[in-house]
Amino acid sequence: MLRPRIPVNPLPTGTLTPLTRPIAVPGEESHSQASPTARDHRAPAPAAPAPARATVQLTPGSVVALAAGGGAAVLVVGAVLVSMLLAVAITGVSVALIAVVLRLLVKDLQKGR
Repeated sequence: MLRPRIPVNPLPTGTLTPLTRPIAVPGEESHSQASPTARDHRAPAPAAPAPARATVQLTPGSVVALAAGGGAAVLVVGAVLVSMLLAVAITGVSVALIAVVLRLLVKDLQKGR
C-alpha cells in the first residue's frame, strides 16, 4: 500500500569532463617510433602549476565599511533579541493578570454559595 516512489532520472546529472590529450612542452621533442606496435614508456609531462590565489588587499575605506557593516549587523541582531525578550515579558505579565482575575472570580463564586 505505502511504497516509496523513487524518481528515475533518465539523464546523467554529473558534470562530464572530456578526455584531453597531453600538452606538448615547448623544449621537448617527440620520440615516437614509426612502428604501430611500439609504445611510449616515458613519464608523463609534469602538470602546469595551479595559478596562485589572489590575496585580498584591504584599503582603509574597505576596513571602515567592513567595521560599519559588522556594527550594523550587531545592532540588528540585538534589536531582534530585545524585542523577543520584551514580547515574552509582556506575555508573562498578561498571563499573571489573567490568573489573578480568574482567582478572584472563583473566590467570589465560592463565597456566593
